[in-house]
Amino acid sequence: MIRVLIADDQALLRGSFRLLVDLSGDCTTVAEAGNGVEAVTLTGQHRPDVVLMDIRMPEMDGIEATRRICAEPATAGTRVIILTTFDLDEYVYGALRAGASGFLLKDTPPADLLTGIKVVAAGEGLLAPTVTRRLIDEFARRPEPSRPLPRQLDGVTEREREVLTLIGRGLSNAELAGHLNLSPATVKTHVGRLLTKLAARDRAQLVIVAYETGLVGPGGLR
Repeated sequence: MIRVLIADDQALLRGSFRLLVDLSGDCTTVAEAGNGVEAVTLTGQHRPDVVLMDIRMPEMDGIEATRRICAEPATAGTRVIILTTFDLDEYVYGALRAGASGFLLKDTPPADLLTGIKVVAAGEGLLAPTVTRRLIDEFARRPEPSRPLPRQLDGVTEREREVLTLIGRGLSNAELAGHLNLSPATVKTHVGRLLTKLAARDRAQLVIVAYETGLVGPGGLR
C-alpha cells in the first residue's frame, strides 16, 4: 500500500482526497494536515510515501513545507506532489526547487491523480503538460546567471548529457529508448547514473538541471 498524507487548509477538499485515496485499493491515507506546519510535523511522525501538498495554507505555505520535508534526512524519502488551483510560474519553479516531485492542478481527473501518486511513489517525476510549458517560459524570462551554477555537469558523459537533454524536453524512458536506439534497461541505467551524479531526487529535478545548465532552452519542449 502507498501511504499518503493530505495537506490542505480546506476540510472539504481533504475529505474528498481522502475518500479518493482510500477507495483506490492500493493507497491509504495516514494523516491529514490543515497547514504547512502540521504537514511537516505529521510527515515526520508518519513517514508517508507521498504527500499531497496544497500551496496556499496558513502559518506555512506548501512550498516552505515541501522544502523542510525534503531537507530533513528522516523524511527525505517522502515524495511531494503539489496540488493547487493556480498554475502560476513562480509556484511551479519554487515548488520544484524546494524538492517537489510533481505538480498537478486540483481539477485533475481523479484517475489521473491516483496515477500521479503511483508514478511519484515509484520515484518518477510528474509534471502536467501545461505546467511543463510554464516552467520553460519561466526559464526563458530569467536573466543569465551572474555566478557559477550550483550544479555542474563535470563527470557527466556525453551520452548522459544527451539523455539529460531529452529528459528536459519531456521524453519518457520508452521515448528515450526509441529516440536513441537503446534498450529500456540501458536508458534506465543512464537515468539512474544522472540522478546519482547530479544529486537529484527524481526526473522532475533532472528537468531543472537541464534548464539551469543550458542543455535545454525555450522551445525545447516537444
